[in-house]
Amino acid sequence: MPTKTTLTAMAVTLVLLFGLLGCAGMGGTPTPYEGYTNVYLQNNIHGYTKAARGGKTEYIASYANYVQPDTGHFFVPVNTAVSVGKYRGGFTLTRLDNNQLIYFEYRAGNMGGMSVEEYLNLITGPQKVALSGLSATDRKGITEGRVLSGMTKKGVRVAWGYPARHKTPSLEDNVWTYWRNRWVMKTVRFSNGKVTQVQ
Repeated sequence: MPTKTTLTAMAVTLVLLFGLLGCAGMGGTPTPYEGYTNVYLQNNIHGYTKAARGGKTEYIASYANYVQPDTGHFFVPVNTAVSVGKYRGGFTLTRLDNNQLIYFEYRAGNMGGMSVEEYLNLITGPQKVALSGLSATDRKGITEGRVLSGMTKKGVRVAWGYPARHKTPSLEDNVWTYWRNRWVMKTVRFSNGKVTQVQ
């Protein structure tokens, strides 16, 4: 008959084992967010890929935008239809055209206390975004997922997403801060409402 010490050791081992399995990959099927099961992206979503268990690839995006990760960069175009799911680190986006699952990291504290639902109302909507009224430079940058000199603030927002509020408190600011990856920031400078510098 196992002793109390043996049972305790077995319990600790099981907890550690399940913890490691849980950390090995995101896994699981996300629970849908009610009201966000068939919505359109209001801006491009940028992110990076990483290898997961079983040779699978995971797609990671963030409120920080990760606009130019060093490797594995991807972006999902504006007006792509998605379904939103619940995820402990933020939420998930599932593309309805190809079922690609994206884990979206979200920190309310870095977005001025905005709830997940409030943020979702910024980056998704029931209708597609009309791009026809934007300049040719804006449309080119949006299509390529880049910020180009001469783009408007709206063009940049659609191309790279909303900048994190703890670094860019207002879209009226003339310097917007994004993240190239987890460690390196990029700034977009405006003059008279148009991009003059990206660095």
